[in-house]
Amino acid sequence: MTDHADQHQHKQPIDCPLCAAPLPGELVRTHQCIIVDAQEPLYPGFTRVIWVNHVREMTDLSAPERQLLMDTVFEVERIMRGHLQPHKVNLASLGNQAPHVHWHVIARWSDDVAFPNPIWVGGTDTQAAQAQRTRTLSALTAYHEALIQRFKPANHD
Repeated sequence: MTDHADQHQHKQPIDCPLCAAPLPGELVRTHQCIIVDAQEPLYPGFTRVIWVNHVREMTDLSAPERQLLMDTVFEVERIMRGHLQPHKVNLASLGNQAPHVHWHVIARWSDDVAFPNPIWVGGTDTQAAQAQRTRTLSALTAYHEALIQRFKPANHD
């Protein structure tokens, strides 16, 4: 059986915005994944899990690579839920520009700007949404530190 990842991974182009190190908001980088605070002002805690190599689609990864990526996404969700205590977590694999498969892990609250719609739809920034962001921002440092501790390369290669 041919390794799909070997067929589809390409040399990292110099101008790839996701190959730069460190990325804006980068929390931790392993040999396989980069965990980034997406720095979305209306959605504190929005986290991205980015596959390090140039791979456009999940099916371009080998089965063990897919499992590792999803295990990482699920662990980020678990840590997010423990620290930020969102009403719901949205997982999305979106992105059409950079050739890095990645997952969005998005903390949602029933009073956030866009709830119950996807965050990309927009919405109304209410006082309740502002208050929720303030509460979330107060927990962000501990959340980030937990991600760093869990995924630092000595623990997760």
